[in-house]
Formats: sequence, structure tokens, C-alpha cells
Amino acid sequence: MTSEPAGPVESGPAPDTVALAKIVARQRAELDRLRDQAATAAVVERAKGAVMALTGCSPDAAGEELVQRAKTAERTLLEECWITLGSLIPPPPDTAEQPGAAPRVTASTACGTAGERTRDLGRLGKALVRVGTPQDLARCLLEHLSPGDSADAIMIFARLPSGGLELIGHAGIDATLAAQWRQVPPLSGIAALDALEARRPRWLEDIRADRKRYLLIGDPPERWLSRAWLPVVTRDTAEVCIGFLRTETGPFTPDVREHLMAVARLCAGRLRAFDPRSGSAPDPVADAVQQVLNILPGATMLLSPLRAASGGIEDYRVSAATEEAFDLLGRTGRELVGLRLLECFPTLSEEQPLWRGCLETLTTGDPYEGEPFAQQAVVGGVAELSMYSVRVSRLGDALALSWIRHDPSDRQEQRLADVQRLGNLGWANWNLITHEVSWSSQVYAVLGRDPEQGPVRITAMPDLTLPEDVPALTRAVGELVGRGRPCALPFRVRAADGIRHLRIVAEAVTDIHGTPVEVHGFLQDLTAQRSAELALVESEQAIVTQHDILRSERMLAARLQHALLPLPTRPQQLSGLRVEVTYLPAQSGIHVGGDWFSAIELPDGDALFVVGDVAGHGIDAVATMAQLRFTAKGMVITGSSLTGALTRLNTLLLHSRDSHGTATMVMARYSPDERRLVWAQAGHPPPLLLRDGEVSYLERPSGMLLGASASPHFTESEFRLEPGDRLLLYTDGLVERPTEGIDRGLKRLAESMVARHTEGPGSLGPMLADLLEGERRDDVCVVDVRVPLDEF
Repeated sequence: MTSEPAGPVESGPAPDTVALAKIVARQRAELDRLRDQAATAAVVERAKGAVMALTGCSPDAAGEELVQRAKTAERTLLEECWITLGSLIPPPPDTAEQPGAAPRVTASTACGTAGERTRDLGRLGKALVRVGTPQDLARCLLEHLSPGDSADAIMIFARLPSGGLELIGHAGIDATLAAQWRQVPPLSGIAALDALEARRPRWLEDIRADRKRYLLIGDPPERWLSRAWLPVVTRDTAEVCIGFLRTETGPFTPDVREHLMAVARLCAGRLRAFDPRSGSAPDPVADAVQQVLNILPGATMLLSPLRAASGGIEDYRVSAATEEAFDLLGRTGRELVGLRLLECFPTLSEEQPLWRGCLETLTTGDPYEGEPFAQQAVVGGVAELSMYSVRVSRLGDALALSWIRHDPSDRQEQRLADVQRLGNLGWANWNLITHEVSWSSQVYAVLGRDPEQGPVRITAMPDLTLPEDVPALTRAVGELVGRGRPCALPFRVRAADGIRHLRIVAEAVTDIHGTPVEVHGFLQDLTAQRSAELALVESEQAIVTQHDILRSERMLAARLQHALLPLPTRPQQLSGLRVEVTYLPAQSGIHVGGDWFSAIELPDGDALFVVGDVAGHGIDAVATMAQLRFTAKGMVITGSSLTGALTRLNTLLLHSRDSHGTATMVMARYSPDERRLVWAQAGHPPPLLLRDGEVSYLERPSGMLLGASASPHFTESEFRLEPGDRLLLYTDGLVERPTEGIDRGLKRLAESMVARHTEGPGSLGPMLADLLEGERRDDVCVVDVRVPLDEF
């Protein structure tokens, strides 16, 4: 820096003190001019960048555009630049653009700020550029407060050295009232003075209760039914208080309170400009930090904590800032120095993570890192969506707040690392000329190798595998480095957690002569996939084995059943009755069950009909069926009654190791001389009788399931058969369905028997086809007994 000499200096042993003072004064004035010029230039350049981003024009054209706008609106260039920057306040969240300034879209600020409130603050901030006096400030607030936060009057009081208050600005009140409250002595009961002394807002929301505590402004005081007095910190202490007076009654909502407090913070900068006492002593530490920040990239601010009378942190002063640092209103670099953090970001509150992170870092010294967030920023004159993160570190008794824009290459590297981790693979490069080897960290994890051991050459890879896989991998590597043939080969290694199944995929880079000079590829851990494949193979083998076993069992059971339960091929004549028998196995499962029948003529000429159903399927069910079938016939042939036979069969099931669970049964004995049918049952559906075109189920005698109790009770029932009668004995597979009750199946059987009844043989088949639609899940056994008309 140069300056004109003050004039000839007289020679002598000491310089002229007056002349030196003039030189120093001139240099200081020049320094102030250069600082103002630099500050103005920073605002102009930032405004030019905004115009370039919005219109895509050149820097010279952007400068001319700003000059033309200023001339047209009859404003200075600096005012036009501030207004241009103020118009960059972000749109509400429902538009495509995201919040613009880094700190206001962090996890600590963006989540609690409504877009409408932010736009209101932006409009107010632009209006404050043209405010020149506290009186103008009061009018500006009354005009630009949003409708939801509207006030009917604004009063701004400043604390006097004597302790009283002075009304320095007002709007919405008449001159008489303003004159009455121009000077306020230091009395108790003044809400504005109370707010300044406590440095806390005073919300007067109930006029009846408030007038008992405070001297209310107004003539009459009921003119304003609710008031808010908010202290504004313009230096280390609160010296100014803004009053928002409303004619409406009721409390201020939390949103309104937060917004009015943000408005008060926003006014602090302009109030400081009005107050010549707002200057602060030079801070050599902050100046030293500023010198460092001047050469650092990125957005960083040095924050000095400001403590309340109670000792707690109430705010932070920006002591130094990099040129890329900016605030909510677009101020950058040195323009931020001296401001408070809540002035720069009025929407920041004590409940947000950033504020709590600053307190924790200041207390413990542990850095705070906020969650990454997206933000629209102008990079190289082009608006693009970038990722940012906030970090707070302690620097002595101060904090360094920085927000870092993540470079696309950093994000690409992070994505690559995520792909390797999620895919359990890692990349590797081998230089065949310099023998340099480069592995990603995931390769060590895949191989289970300690990174301190370092990587190995491509030709040494077979040394890491199991002996059985060495020959194949050696050949593949030899072809790769010798002839440049790509390699894709599975192999195994032994790690701390056992054998790992890996795969190497690599290709060679050759020179102009075709000689391999470099190999790059990746190694992937396929252990989980291989384990799943082996488990699948074992499962398939087990299924095939089980299928063979089931098929063999089914064939054996079918042969046993055919041998033990031969089916007649045509109707039989027994004791003057025509009997037709049908057995239909289930169409699912093993296909062989425990349903069975007996239809024989006894030695005394009577006929015995038995239908039973053993629970389950397979060989065990067939064995139990055979045991019951032959035992029942033997008992009745040797003279046992029907109930006696059922009782003994129940005992047989309970005490025989070869028995299979439980069984149901119906037994009927027909005497042709008396045409009498005696029958008994054990938990079995009743027979169905068709007589003279009408059907009915026989009333069941008492009897319970075989094998269910050690002391069952069985009774008999009898009735006479008439010529033309038709009696149907059946198992439950004929009437039961999985999705309906048995009553519906019994009704369907009765209706089908009437509809499908014919006198001739062979009518049982169509009736069963009508009843058994779809897949059968249980066996069906039917004994159709008819009394011929010509028999009597």
C-alpha cells in the first residue's frame, strides 16, 4: 500500500510527530476505503454470479445487467446487489428446488423450518437493506410481517446508560402516545425493561393477569389485548427490545413465537449499524485464525461462545470466516465477522441437533458431525444438487463450524466401496513389468488375509489355495500372464472361519505387441452361495430318496390291500339280497388307506355287512384294517353279537402293539326269514335308506370310536326291510369335504341317491361320479344293498 508523503520532513535526530500522525491518519483512511471497496466488490461479484446462474450470461453481461437495474430503479449498485441476493431465498418444500444455504438445510435446521416462514424472513431481509434508522426499522417490521404473525403496532426501546429506556422507533401508534413513552425511568413493572434484564422474551397474552404485574402501554391499555417483548442482543448484552402489540387476544402459538424470535435476531445486524457503541476490541487470536481461513477452501466459521448472566451459552459470535462461508441472507466471507450465529441463521433453535452438537463439542471436545444432506448450489455458474455435511470442532475456547461439499469423485469412491462390501468382492491390479500389486481392502477380507501381510503377485495366488485346487489355478494364471487369456475360475482357501469358496475373474492388458503387461480383475467370496447350493443338492437327494421309499411303500400297501381286500367284479347275491361293492382310493398322498368292507353269508343263512375306516394311510393302516376285518368276521361267525364284537375289537385296538390308532365301523346282520336287519355302529355315519322314492338316515344306536376308550358302550338297533328297499353303507370319505360340515355332505348324498336311483345294476357308479367331483383326499368305500321286488 502506498500513500502520498505528508510534505517535506525536516532533518534531525527525530521525525516530526505531527507529520507522522497525518501519514498514519491518511493510511488508516485509505485502509478503510480499501476494506469498504473489497466488501462492496464481494457483494457485487456474488450478485453477478447469481445473475449468471439464472440467465446463463457472461460475467460482463451480468455486471451490465445489475448496473441497468440499479439505474432503472434509482438505486445504488450495492442496494441492487443486496436485493438480487435476497431474491435467492429458496421456494417452499413442495417445489423441486431444495433449501439453498448449507447450514439451513442441515439435519439441525431444515427439519424444523417451514418454507413460508423462510420466504417471509427472506423478504424482510431484503427490505432491511433499505432501512436507515430505527424508525424505518419499526415501519419495515409492521409492513413486512406475515399475515399469521401480524402486529398492529411496533415499539423499539433502547436501554439508557442510566438504566431506563428510550423509544427509538415506533409504528402503528400515534405521536401523543409516542411522546408519553419517549423516556421510561428504571422502574419495576415495565415489560420491556423486564425482558432486557432477564434477556428472555415476555409474552403478555392475558390482559387481566398482565395488568396486575406490568404497567401496560396504551390509552386505554385494552387497545392491545396481547403483546410480545423480545430482547435483541446487539452486543454482549441485550440493549434493545422490540415490542409486537396485537389487538387480538389469546396466546402466541409456538410457530408464531419461533418466527417472531427469528425476526428479532434478523434485526440485530441493522440495530448494530445504528449504534456507534457496537464496535468490539480487536481479537488477536481471531485475526490469526482469519489469516489461516483466508487461504483455506470450503465454508468455515470460527464461533466464539457468548454466555448469559447464568453462565449458559446463549449465542455465538462469528470471529472469522472463509470466503466461501455464507449465511441465510447471502452474506459471505468477512461480512459475517462480528455477527451472531442466530443473526446469520435466525431459524436455528436450541432444540435442533446442530445447536446441541455445538454445546456438546464445546463441553466435551468431541467433534460433532451432522447427517449428510442435499442442497442446491451454484458450482461454476451452473446450479446443481450437491451433498453436504456439517462438522463442528473445538478450537481452544471457540468452535470451528464447517460444511463440506462432497466431490462427485468422493461419492463415486464411496459407491464403489459399498458395491464391494455388499457384493463381498474386491478389485486387484497386478503390474507384470514393475511387479507392483494393488488390492482393495475387501480383497483381504475375501481371502481372510491380514492386511499387514500385504498383497501377493498374481503368480503366487495358487499358493493361497487348497492343494486340490492348485493345478487348475496355476494353469489359468499361466494362460493369463503368458498369453493374455481371460481367467474366470472358482477355487478354495482355508480361512479362520473354515473353507471359503472363492472366484477369481481377471483379464490382461497387453502392449502393442500383444504381450500382457498388467492384470486387473476381482475376487469374490461365494461361500454362502456354495453352501446354499450344497444344501439344495442334499435336499434334492433326500427328496428323491424319500420319494423312492414312499413309492415302494405305496406299491407294497396296494398289493397287501388287494390281497386282503379283493373287490368283486359284479353284484353278488347274499341271503336273497343283491349287493354291489365299490372301493375308490384317495387321489393324493399314498393312495392306500384303511377303508374296508365285508359282505358275506353266514353259516346259518344270515348276511353280514361291515364297513370300517381306520385312521391314516399306508402299511400300518392296511395292517390294522386286515386285523379288524378278519377278526370281526370271525367273531360274528363264531356266535358273538354285534355289540360284543365291537367291544372286543375296541379292546384289540387298545392293547395290540400292531394296531394303528383308532377306527370307525358299522356292522349289520340281516335275517331273510324275518326280513329283519340288526345293526350297531362305532362312531360311524349312519346307513342311508331309500324306500318308495324317499330317503332317510337310520337312527343311530349309541356307540363310540374304536380305540378311544377302555370302557365303551355299544347298543343295537333293528328294523324290517321291505321289497324295493335300498340300503347304503359307506365311509366318511363319501360325505366329508375340507371346507364344509358333514351335514351338508349327508344332504348331498341323500339328494343324489334319489336323483340317480335306477332299478337295474350299475347305478352306483353315476351316483359316485356325481358326488366325488374334483380330487379325493380320502378313501371311499360303499356297500349298496338292494331288496329285489321279485323276491317276495
